[in-house]
Amino acid sequence: MIQTTKTLDWDKYLKTAAQVVSEGIVMLKNEHQALPLKPHEEIALFGRIQFHYYKSGTGSGGMVNVSKVTNIVDGLQESGIKLNQELLDVYHKWDNENPFDLGDGWGKEPWSQKEMPLEDSLAARAAKRCQTAIAVIGRTAGEEQDNSLTEGSFLLSSDEKQMLTTIRRHFSKMIVLLNVGNIIDMNELLEIAPDAILYVWQGGMTGGTGTADVLTGKISPCGKLTDTIAKHVEDYPSAPYFGDPVRNFYSEDIYVGYRYFETFAPDKVLYPFGFGLSYTTFQIKTNDIMELSDKWDFIITVTNTGSCSGKEVVQIYCEAPQGKLGKPVRVLCGYEKTNTLSPGESQTVTISVSKTQTASYDDSGISGHAHCFILEEGDYHFYVGTDVRHAVKTYTCTQNGTLVISSHQQALAPVEAFERIKPVLSTDGYEPQMEPVPLSEVDETKRRLENLPKEIPFTGDRGIRLCDVRKGTHTMEEFIAQMTDYDLACVIRGEGMNSPRVTAGTASAFGGVSQELEALGVPCGCCDDGPSGMRLDCGTKAFSLPNGTMMACTFNRTLLTELFALTGLEMIANKVDCLLGPGMNIHRHPLNGRNFEYFSEDPYLTGTIASAQLHGLHQSGVTGTIKHFCGNNQETNRHDTNGVISERALREIYLKGFEIAVKEGHADSVMTTYGPINGVWTAGSFDLTTQILRNDWGFTGFTMTDWWANINRRGQAVDKSDFAAMAIAQNDVYMVCAIGAENDDNILASLENGTLQRSELQRNAANICRFLMNTQAMARLEGTETKIDIINRPADESDVDESSVKFYELDGNLTINLEDICTDKGTNHSFGLDIKTMGKYRMTLTASSTQSEVAQIPVTLFSLGTAYGTFTWNGTNGLPVSFETDIPLFSKYTNLRLFFAQGGLKMHSITFELISTEL
Repeated sequence: MIQTTKTLDWDKYLKTAAQVVSEGIVMLKNEHQALPLKPHEEIALFGRIQFHYYKSGTGSGGMVNVSKVTNIVDGLQESGIKLNQELLDVYHKWDNENPFDLGDGWGKEPWSQKEMPLEDSLAARAAKRCQTAIAVIGRTAGEEQDNSLTEGSFLLSSDEKQMLTTIRRHFSKMIVLLNVGNIIDMNELLEIAPDAILYVWQGGMTGGTGTADVLTGKISPCGKLTDTIAKHVEDYPSAPYFGDPVRNFYSEDIYVGYRYFETFAPDKVLYPFGFGLSYTTFQIKTNDIMELSDKWDFIITVTNTGSCSGKEVVQIYCEAPQGKLGKPVRVLCGYEKTNTLSPGESQTVTISVSKTQTASYDDSGISGHAHCFILEEGDYHFYVGTDVRHAVKTYTCTQNGTLVISSHQQALAPVEAFERIKPVLSTDGYEPQMEPVPLSEVDETKRRLENLPKEIPFTGDRGIRLCDVRKGTHTMEEFIAQMTDYDLACVIRGEGMNSPRVTAGTASAFGGVSQELEALGVPCGCCDDGPSGMRLDCGTKAFSLPNGTMMACTFNRTLLTELFALTGLEMIANKVDCLLGPGMNIHRHPLNGRNFEYFSEDPYLTGTIASAQLHGLHQSGVTGTIKHFCGNNQETNRHDTNGVISERALREIYLKGFEIAVKEGHADSVMTTYGPINGVWTAGSFDLTTQILRNDWGFTGFTMTDWWANINRRGQAVDKSDFAAMAIAQNDVYMVCAIGAENDDNILASLENGTLQRSELQRNAANICRFLMNTQAMARLEGTETKIDIINRPADESDVDESSVKFYELDGNLTINLEDICTDKGTNHSFGLDIKTMGKYRMTLTASSTQSEVAQIPVTLFSLGTAYGTFTWNGTNGLPVSFETDIPLFSKYTNLRLFFAQGGLKMHSITFELISTEL
């Protein structure tokens, strides 16, 4: 057995992540030399979020337990900036008296926090000492709820407006930092007229460090917007349809974001896609363009013409001829970020533009090439610059006759009639007119039968193990032939959350989830949330990464590959094989609550950024699961609202990023969504997971559902137990079941009645096993896994050792003795429940304290990583005092964690009593 050892340098990890933060910050405005900050200048810092930096949004995309988050105060002080002490003291006192609101359960976090009313006299005193004020505005985001057009969400709250107007009145220079996951309304902010505005996004645990590097001028801002910032929410073309809880018509079709605004409404844009200021200036010169059979190569020289060092992003956009299909006037088709250039320094880059990226999809046959990507006849104009609005026409080539790039079959097309936008030339450019959307003509049952694989004859156990397939001594078919119907039913079940078969606190075990599968040598793979770092619900600390939008705003694929190679090493150290990310859904509308987890309104940028992250993970021997496949563009009723989308919009916008990640990023794991697309829930969509993903794109990995996802068949109601529909679609694993070895689903019954073929289950099993045999899980089974030596990571006494997490069986009622646990300030106590009956439980927590009556000793309860309440004891004269709350326990294996924010408490017990089986 041969083992290798790799080193994860925590200092390098921190430095690389901070660099991503610095390069992802987008500076929208910088007047009167407000930035960079001057050395030795005292700064007045306002806003409570200076202490409570939002490292990410919430839900699966952000629930990472960390040892430390470097907030804005930390970052500035560590970089040598002097902050006004009176202001800091006032904010600290007010913050302690007004505790941060964590919410009371999954998806119930407030999107913003109460802000301190700013007294005019306090601002005036600070202004006598400081010329420059910095105000921090914060928003979180997350699963289960969208942003809203209300104060404290998309709009500024009244206290925030009062704070900002008071600052503006007193300070000669005012800087606003937007610590947010999504873009927010800019109108009120611009009316207040700060001198500088920066989207600092949510930068993970190093957010304050990277932000300070930009503010102090150590790094010149070089992030670019991955979304168009329009004047008003109603200006976005999806606005009439977004948020509908039943049916969401994608009538804007391919005209998403800048594709719409640049074509139809350039006057409604405040800040264009790709925009971002720097402390320096650049000249961009196109030296040469070479047209090859499948691409164009642009050779471009970038020169720093300013007075400080910096990076620039060169962007190339294509304007295709309108032809018969109609097209946006700009489409991003290539980009590259320079190295850091000193004043006067130049760099020449070559940007390849694939003809695939300039092609359009004909879903009607109007061009004579139905269901093909084509280049229509006419002139193709290319624009080079630093954002979509200011890119300059540089090259034109003519396509003689229609060129077919790729041919396909109609798939995933709508069955419900609606209309979509198409450009029509007018005197002032293009105006939108509506045309009917082509509907599906596919016999889905026939398509499935035409794709049935050949059954592998059953042989029984011949002693062939999965490692033998990996070694090449036996074929996958020989291995799968040994599996019984029961084995095939088990292997498509993921087990979790918090399955004891894998690392404590993770999302799922999959593969060897039964004794029989273990005997065949099938390892248990471990997958874990998510795109912003590992979510370990038992309380184990991990590295919190910048959010998806910030990473995409870097436009720096090389840097992101370096970061995710480090994340890959950390995954191996925690025995995690598959990170549930990148998140790749399109920013269709700015109110989508999960935009923070995703990258952009543009599919090409989305696909290339995801590919860069996957390359990094693959370098370290692990992988990511690209999600949510596809069309997860709102959180409102996300489990059920039907996305009605044309085949063209799917192919060009909502699937394109995934296609790039499969073909260029070599993605080998895909997660479908919760909801339906064109009437079929994606968990059981054959067109999506077989026809498009595998037949069209050549994907050979494995697919999974989202956690506890709905499944249906065309025209039938949702049935979560219809695993046969999932298996038929070649969606390989249902995430998740309480126990992988036994489950109330219809697999065996469907085999018996002939509605499911054994060959289809064998195909699922082969996909899963083919994936698993090349993972660290397989290496762990064989004793050849990679060992990770983590250096320079500070010790953290509050960290939870996942191997020490004890599970207790809960069968209706349970009392756990907590007399001997450590309750020191900042510590955690983590334990697990093996729940026999899921439902709503009354939880009673009993403790005592000998401290004074005015003491406040808070304890926060986390279930599966989500805060379910904070209970505060005063001094009890040593007598036991109890608090109780009702809590849903819906996952068979559930991690619970008690966090002690203060010391001085003696815990006695925690009791659970089943009060309802309804959830």
